[in-house]
Amino acid sequence: MSIDSTVTHVVAALAVVIAVSSALGAAARRLRQPPVIGQLFAGIALGPSLFGLAPGGVYETLFPDQIKPILTSVAQVALVLFLFAVGYELDLGQLRNRGTVTAVSLSGFGIPMLIGAGIVLLYPGGFRSANGGHPIDATFVVYMAVALSITAVPVLASIIRDQGLAGTRPATIAMAAAGVIDALSWPVLAIALIGGENGSVGAWTEKVALLAAYVLAMFLVVRPVLKWWMNRPGALMTNHVPVAAALALASSWATSALGLHVIFGALLAGIVMPRQRDGAPDSQVLRPLQETGGLLLPVFFTISGMSVQLTGLHAFDLVLLLVICAAAVVGKVAAGCLSARGVARLPWRDSLLIGVLLNTRGLTELIVLNVGLQAGVIGARLYALLVLMALVTTAAAGPLTAALGRPAGPAPEPAGSGSDEQRTPGAWPGPDPGQASAVDPEPTPQP
Repeated sequence: MSIDSTVTHVVAALAVVIAVSSALGAAARRLRQPPVIGQLFAGIALGPSLFGLAPGGVYETLFPDQIKPILTSVAQVALVLFLFAVGYELDLGQLRNRGTVTAVSLSGFGIPMLIGAGIVLLYPGGFRSANGGHPIDATFVVYMAVALSITAVPVLASIIRDQGLAGTRPATIAMAAAGVIDALSWPVLAIALIGGENGSVGAWTEKVALLAAYVLAMFLVVRPVLKWWMNRPGALMTNHVPVAAALALASSWATSALGLHVIFGALLAGIVMPRQRDGAPDSQVLRPLQETGGLLLPVFFTISGMSVQLTGLHAFDLVLLLVICAAAVVGKVAAGCLSARGVARLPWRDSLLIGVLLNTRGLTELIVLNVGLQAGVIGARLYALLVLMALVTTAAAGPLTAALGRPAGPAPEPAGSGSDEQRTPGAWPGPDPGQASAVDPEPTPQP
């Protein structure tokens, strides 16, 4: 295939991917579902499981093998920009909070992890069969534990807004806890995967030490230099967007060179990016990166959908899917509900609502699954089952939230009381594609 022909195929594929993903995302919103549900389905529909069954070789014509590496590269760039924005909005101060948010966060992270590890240890045969020969080792156990502990903050924010829960105490607690859960999940996942290619203790220790040195260098060297350079008098570059994009891409390259996925570098770059004097992210930096990443994210969904081989699933895989879904739902709902009830003494309905909201996964889960697939921790069949679990749990969150009804009381007012429920849902990290930025109260029009 010539260069001109390759470019033509890439342009055509991008046009179809963005159009179909936007249309199904809008359809999902009409059904009172987060747009990411429609975009996830669009990715699967454009993959070999559905579109690949069309006669006449239409799938191979639109997505020839020669352009798949290019589409994968575009998808990775979209992830880098998207997760840089997530890291830039992430408020690490919530890790120091005490009380309800701390209890809900730790239980919402720890209990699903224990359950995720437990089902692997109790049902190793099912996972070994579905994992296509990949080892069921300590890395796999920790990976499955993290995969079941994830809560998707962007999708959660969308559900809270669509259900009219913004400002209520359960929604505020759930959003704060979800932000802390994500902040805890990424480092654990990174440490688990860093020695994936070489299981020796020495190699793992060496990579962890290099990663720790890199993180320290980012905080102690890169961040102060950036802050000085961007705020110095008479600066030539008043537009900081290219600086942020270069930082995100360079940091992603560095973590990839250390044996990790590029997303870890993007998140770290967003965290160390200097903020405004009041501690808030700069909207002039955040918005362009959110919009660019969100525009290209449908390519990531499509690349992810190409790896979902539903036709390759076996009949007994349904049992494993039920086990995974049950563990995912029970772990999140029980952890959120019992901790909110036990610590904050919320009514049972409000406590259950927190647990249901924490059971939202979506885009963040899909990123974790792609990292595991690319790292060789999970195989194609188990990947497909986990994608289905993410779709089921995320799609169920909206209807279950609506069934529980709106709580009676609002969230506590942020009147300097030091309460850990002071932040409003709109101030939390992670842009949902087509959703409002945390720094912009007006929602972005949905395609």
